[in-house]
Amino acid sequence: MNDIQVLHDSQSIRFRRPFGAVEAGQKVKISININKDIIVAIELIKFDGTKMNMGMNKEYLNNGEFKYSVEIDTSDALGILEYYFILIDGYDRVYYGNNDNHLGGVGQIYTYNPVPYQITVYEKSFVPRWYKEGVIYHILIDRFYNGNENKIIDNIKGNSFIYGRWDDSPMYIRDSFGKIARWDFYGGNLKGIIKKLDYIKELGANIIKLSPIFKSPSCHKYDTADYEIVDEMFGTNGEFRELCKVANSKGIKIILDIVLSYTSSDSKYFNKLGNYDDVGAYNSPNSRFYDWYKFITYPYRYESWWGMDDRPNVNSMQKEYVDYIISGDNSIINKWTDMGVSGWFLNVTDELPDEFIELIRKKIGEINKDTVLLGDIWEDASNKISYSRRRKYLQGNEVQAATNYPLRESLINFIKGYIKSDKLRQKIMSLYENYPRESFYGNINILGTNDTERILTVLDENISLLKLLIAIQFTLPGVPLIYYGDEAGIKGGREPDNRRSYPWGKENKMLADFYHKIIKIRNNEDGLKKGKLSIFETDPNVFAFERKYENESVIVLVNVSSKAKLIKEINLSGDYVNLLDISEKYKFAGSDSVITIFPYDLKILRRI
Repeated sequence: MNDIQVLHDSQSIRFRRPFGAVEAGQKVKISININKDIIVAIELIKFDGTKMNMGMNKEYLNNGEFKYSVEIDTSDALGILEYYFILIDGYDRVYYGNNDNHLGGVGQIYTYNPVPYQITVYEKSFVPRWYKEGVIYHILIDRFYNGNENKIIDNIKGNSFIYGRWDDSPMYIRDSFGKIARWDFYGGNLKGIIKKLDYIKELGANIIKLSPIFKSPSCHKYDTADYEIVDEMFGTNGEFRELCKVANSKGIKIILDIVLSYTSSDSKYFNKLGNYDDVGAYNSPNSRFYDWYKFITYPYRYESWWGMDDRPNVNSMQKEYVDYIISGDNSIINKWTDMGVSGWFLNVTDELPDEFIELIRKKIGEINKDTVLLGDIWEDASNKISYSRRRKYLQGNEVQAATNYPLRESLINFIKGYIKSDKLRQKIMSLYENYPRESFYGNINILGTNDTERILTVLDENISLLKLLIAIQFTLPGVPLIYYGDEAGIKGGREPDNRRSYPWGKENKMLADFYHKIIKIRNNEDGLKKGKLSIFETDPNVFAFERKYENESVIVLVNVSSKAKLIKEINLSGDYVNLLDISEKYKFAGSDSVITIFPYDLKILRRI
């Protein structure tokens, strides 16, 4: 079959209708064009690995090619439905599948082991409007602001390290084995966040994602010691309730970060160090918490997160643990949702079984259907495999959206010149194709988190490039997240350097002003919050796309090169204004449209 020509494009409705992920029960028409009259079949692979072969109907096209089509019923195909084509001409057989980058779109011919295409089949899922049209401000509490009038730090823990000045550089004090010997604290607290709510509101954010608030020995609190109380250095349960109440009065929702796959060894549940009155699992096999944990040789050997013995793993599906966290009348989910929490962020989501996440989703839906459940997932969440199991994250009953680390990686690579705009388009369209629409528009679009280097440092402190990156972040589908201090120009390498204190009074005003402007543009434009995405093919150093909602159209053009670019490939008609400079107006006339983008510059054009 050396002379055979084949084309299937999973991202074109000419070849797959409808586009992208589909609700279970929806029919999908799949087609492939071939320049020869041959036998064509499609091989389907269901989520459980079951395979099914179907013949395809032939249609002669006016250009001399043949179109082969089949309609797929997805009623019993919940999960990922994969497919590739089998092409038979006499004794010759080849396959047509996804491209070897697994990115969807135009595929390629294989002689064996074709890479399959993916259709995500999901149950209908609702993402609250307040969330998917919002802007998130992510706070690491200890590093944000001390709200005490005298700036004295409350309830300092024993054997801790307190920084002498608010702007000292963070560091870890380790012992000879590399373990943290003394945790470090700046003194940020809930009172500080309450006092800075007007700052967050004025910035334009209407969602706060809080790092864990629960009692814990560490500064970051990702090792819980007691899920029932706020850590005494952060404040009290009453102050958290006040934070939620005051934030809500200002139109700001609170999302809590929580780790449920392990606890601290220095917790009331495990109590390895004997710091609690409770009989912990480490203290006695008769402890009511004993069955929560996974002991190998009691009590000294037990399963722990990445081998860190101060973070013993929890058996998440153990009945008493499920009741305590989720199902009981006084469960942790109930308790904090009643206090005013509007959403939950499941840290290290891969460590939790699907059944456990489903129970949380069901519970929060029963309490308040406007509560959102988010996942800390570093790869494409639609087809993620963790611990040799394909996950069900986006099938409709677990998380509603996830951290968009794949987008972050692609945007940084484009901005720094490692990839061109055609590759960036492929990467984004792959996510658009694979994610249910609600999840894609609810994805947390991040540039930095407490687990990554500061974005300004990643870009070698080049603020011009950072502005381009921010503009794309806030204009693509998804919910943009600002990691506290990124808007102020905080620098920082790997942990703990990426967790510096907020530089109150020493902010980079130029960068802060740009954040204000871009957030205001997003908040004012329905097209940027919920518009359909179309990405144009243009100059390799220019990323150009349209967001279209009803009669609104917003065109974003970003030039990452050192040369001005004349853009002629985009067919624009009508009058447009540059939202970054409303004195700049354009009148376009269809295919004759021409626009110049200066070096390291961008335009956000809205049709008027």
